[in-house]
Amino acid sequence: MNMVDVILKKKEGKALTAEEIHFFAQGAADGSIPDYQLSALLMAICLRGMSAEETACLTMEMMHSGGVVDLSAIGGVCVDKHSTGGVGDTTTLVLVPLAAACGAKVAKISGRGLGHTGGTLDKLESIPGCSVDETQERFIEQVQRIGCAVIGQTHDLCPADKALYALRDVTGTVGCVPLIASSIVSKKLASGAGAIVLDVKTGSGALMQTLDESIALAQAMVDIGTQAGKPILALVTGMDQPLGTHVGNALEVKEAIDILAGRAGGDLLAVSLELGSRMLVAAGVAGDVEDGKARMKQALASGAGLAKLREMIEAQGGDGRVCEDTDYLPHAAYKIAVPAPRAGYIARMDTTAIGYCAQDLGAGRKKKTDVIDPAVGLIMDVRIGDAVKAGDPLATLYLNRPELADGAIARMQAAITIADERPELPPLVYAAVSPEGVTRG
Repeated sequence: MNMVDVILKKKEGKALTAEEIHFFAQGAADGSIPDYQLSALLMAICLRGMSAEETACLTMEMMHSGGVVDLSAIGGVCVDKHSTGGVGDTTTLVLVPLAAACGAKVAKISGRGLGHTGGTLDKLESIPGCSVDETQERFIEQVQRIGCAVIGQTHDLCPADKALYALRDVTGTVGCVPLIASSIVSKKLASGAGAIVLDVKTGSGALMQTLDESIALAQAMVDIGTQAGKPILALVTGMDQPLGTHVGNALEVKEAIDILAGRAGGDLLAVSLELGSRMLVAAGVAGDVEDGKARMKQALASGAGLAKLREMIEAQGGDGRVCEDTDYLPHAAYKIAVPAPRAGYIARMDTTAIGYCAQDLGAGRKKKTDVIDPAVGLIMDVRIGDAVKAGDPLATLYLNRPELADGAIARMQAAITIADERPELPPLVYAAVSPEGVTRG
C-alpha cells in the first residue's frame, strides 16, 4: 500500500477503507511512515473530515496499535475523566484526589499541553521530583494502594496516537472532530477504564468554539465509547474565560492546592464537582449526582482531598510538602500587572489569546521540542461581569524574561473587552450528552 495514494484519496474527500486506516495507523506507531506524510494526511482529514465509521475504525486501530491495560486486578469500576482542554483548566488535580478520597478508583492516563491548552502532565512535572513516567505494573499498584494515579502514555500504549498527537500540535490540525474524538477515546479504551466521564469545552478558549461543534464532538466520543461497550457520558462546559484564575503549570498546581485546602473556589471548583460527582456515580460510590456532590464537598471540608493529593504526589516521587507550602513550587523572577486601559465592565475574553500569551511567556510549547518553563504564566484578576477602573489590574504576569512583558501586556489588553454595560454571565454547564441523547441547560 502506498501512503501517497492514501493521502490523495482523503484529499479528494473519499472515505478510507479499514485496511488503509490500519496501514497508516501502524505506520505511525512503528515509525515506518515519515512525519511529513503523516502531517499531510492529518491536514487532509482536518479539511475533508471522516465518517463515523472511519472515526470509530481509527479509534480502534490506535487503541490496538500497542498494549491495552488490564485493570481488573484493581477491583470495582475504575473511572477516568478527560477534558478536551482549555485555559486554566486544572480540574484533574482537583477532582481526582477528591474522587479517590470518596472511595472511587481513578486510573488516569493524561496528556501534555496541546495548542494553547495546558497539559496535566506538564503541571504535575512542575512539582519537584514528581514523575509521570510509570510502568503499567506500578500504575496498577498505585491505584490499588491509594486509589488514584495520573501518568503519561507508556511507550506501548497507543503509540499511533502518540505520534499523531505530537504532530497535530505543530501542524494546525488540533481542532478536528475525528482526530480529537479518536485520540481521546483510544487512550481511554487502551488505559482500561471501566467508565469514562468527558469534559468537552466550548467557547473562545476551546478547541470547538461553538456550542453545536462541541456537542457534535461530545456525541462522537460518546458514540465510539458506547460502540466499545463502555459506560460513557460527557458534559459540555464553558471556556469563554479561563476556568481557573491561574494559567501556567506551577501556578495551576498552586490553585488546585488552594482549592483543596479551602482557600479558593469559583468556577474551577464548581466544574470539578459537576464532573467528579458523575465519576462517583459511574464508579458505584454515589447513588446520584447530588449524593456525589455531597460526598465530594465532605472530602473537601475534611481535608481528605488535599491529603489524597499529597499521597499521590509522593507515590509518584514528588515533594508532598507543596501541599502544605506552595512556596516549594517553582517561582518566576518577575511579577508585572496588566492595567485596564479604561473603566467599564469586563464583557468578553478571547481565552485562546490568553492561553497563547501564557505560551509566549514559556508556559507552553510552540513546537514539540520546546522546553516548558514551569514557573511562568499569569493570574487573572478579573472575571466576566466585573467592574474595573482605568489602571486596575486585569491580570498579573509571572515571567522570567522581562523583555517579554510589553508584548504580553498588549496581548492581554487586546484579549479582554471592556464595555459600558454589564454583560450576562456565561453558563458553566451547557449540556449533558449520554448514549440516550443530549440534555441542554
